Amino acid sequence: MITIRPAQDRGTANFGWLDSRHTFSFGNYYDPNYMGFADLRVINEDKVTPGQGFGTHGHRDMEIISYVLEGALEHKDSIGTGSVIRPGDVQRMSAGTGIQHSEFNASSTEPVHFLQIWILPEQEGIKPGYEQKTFSEEEKRGTFRLVGSRDGRDGSITIHQDVNLYASTLHDGETVSHPLAGGRVAWLQVVRGAVQLNDQPLTAGDGAAIAQESRITLQGAAKDTEVLLFDMVA
Repeated sequence: MITIRPAQDRGTANFGWLDSRHTFSFGNYYDPNYMGFADLRVINEDKVTPGQGFGTHGHRDMEIISYVLEGALEHKDSIGTGSVIRPGDVQRMSAGTGIQHSEFNASSTEPVHFLQIWILPEQEGIKPGYEQKTFSEEEKRGTFRLVGSRDGRDGSITIHQDVNLYASTLHDGETVSHPLAGGRVAWLQVVRGAVQLNDQPLTAGDGAAIAQESRITLQGAAKDTEVLLFDMVA
């Protein structure tokens, strides 16, 4: 069973410096039908104007993943971590017992476009932590490249939850598939371009909840397509 979450139906927030699209309920946007999916709680697509960003604020008991599409995002936090996240990077911040951080557009001239993803941890009260790795375009081309997992296998970042996060880039007509084991579900998020998901068309910003399917098959339907796939416990 595949349930499409069309991009145009997402929640919106626009503060001038920030243009955000919410796949699930977040902030002032509330939809009881979209409170998350399995352990996936937030997918926000954010565009931040040059030199602007989110001032220091707190989180706890959440796995927060940043995935930059264009530009550069500067991250600083209360455990002494500072970095700039660029396209190809995947950053995981475990809020755990509590963390303060800020996120700003690292450029004074170019916007930054990124996804902010929240995943519920399997255990509350863990020690706050951070991890960031880079995955090249070649690694993701025409395959599902594991970029996040519970055990950090295959060079992926570690997520404190039974979630396998894959990234893939596809040319028009290129096909990739992924088996979905019993007792597991998946969420597909189209980052850019367009795909056919088991023969259902999806375009940039669309999401899809996938359950009771034994295999997920994607075919690129645009020149450059990029997707994220979350394989999770039902």
